[in-house]
Amino acid sequence: MAFTPSKDQKRREREQKKLDKRMAREDARAEKLAAQQAAEEAAAKEAIKMSEADAQAKLEADFEAELAAEAAAAAES
Repeated sequence: MAFTPSKDQKRREREQKKLDKRMAREDARAEKLAAQQAAEEAAAKEAIKMSEADAQAKLEADFEAELAAEAAAAAES
């Protein structure tokens, strides 16, 4: 006589498949969120680095402008 699974066993298998699918979706969603947060953090760090570089460039430009103004004042004297 062949073995046939009971209705309860079939139901448990269906429920387990549903649970496995749900867990897979939640894992994918969590990985996507983690990747998005990592990208946002990287973008924020890059923005900070760029703002620091911009500040340094402005400081250098102001210094060069001062030197040019002093050189022009010395040339007039």
